[in-house]
Amino acid sequence: MKFICHYPGLNEIFSPRSAEIEISVVIPVKNEAENIVLLANEIFSIFTTDPLLKNKKFELICVNDASTDPTAVTLAELRREHSRVRTFSHSQSCGQSAALRTGILYARGELIVTLDGDGQNDPKDIPVLVAPFYQPDAPQDLALTAGERLNRRDVASKKIASRLANYIRKKILNDGAQDTGCGLKAFRRGAFLLLPFFDHMHRYLPALFRREGFTVLYRPVSHRPRGGGVSNYGNLQRFAVGLIDLPCVLWLLKRRKPVRVTVESSL
Repeated sequence: MKFICHYPGLNEIFSPRSAEIEISVVIPVKNEAENIVLLANEIFSIFTTDPLLKNKKFELICVNDASTDPTAVTLAELRREHSRVRTFSHSQSCGQSAALRTGILYARGELIVTLDGDGQNDPKDIPVLVAPFYQPDAPQDLALTAGERLNRRDVASKKIASRLANYIRKKILNDGAQDTGCGLKAFRRGAFLLLPFFDHMHRYLPALFRREGFTVLYRPVSHRPRGGGVSNYGNLQRFAVGLIDLPCVLWLLKRRKPVRVTVESSL
């Protein structure tokens, strides 16, 4: 099967980031018409009230991964009501990692915040992940702050599958992460674009960022029950994909050679 990638407006993708936007919140959505409006309003609220975020210029990017429910209509209404909302659509379903990448490519902010579209990530945790990037003593190579869910609000079978997958991944990759399945993350756009892209890469971001020599931090975050709709993943599907990807990610980690660059002159 031949897949054709077409990204209109390449100048927008490759141009320097806009000084008018500091933070881009990117949400991949597929059949989330019941959840996305409430989630968006919660994000607007936290950027209005939180002491750290209320002075930050932000945008909200939603990427519709070929939804078959009224998500497209809902996003169009949301875009008309809020000038900070930008939406993009895939003509065919490409998966969560591809939807995230599309949003990040078109993001105007250098700091990216990601959340799942089902509303289980609480926007009130965004300041927890963003704060390390604004601390005076933050590591210069800090590239990712990853959320780790406490008190998972999922059915028992889903939690068991997730724990098993996380245990195997951590043993093999030694990435220090307890929960890479959490969609709530904050990272530098430029650092993300250095990472190799592949389907389901979002599950391995801590290992991939560390592969490039960046510092990765972890922060506990809350977790909520799904609002409406149904999950786009089954437990067996999640686990099978993880087993298939793990050897490939391990190969990527072993093939990376450390590169140290000394800047000797500049214009």
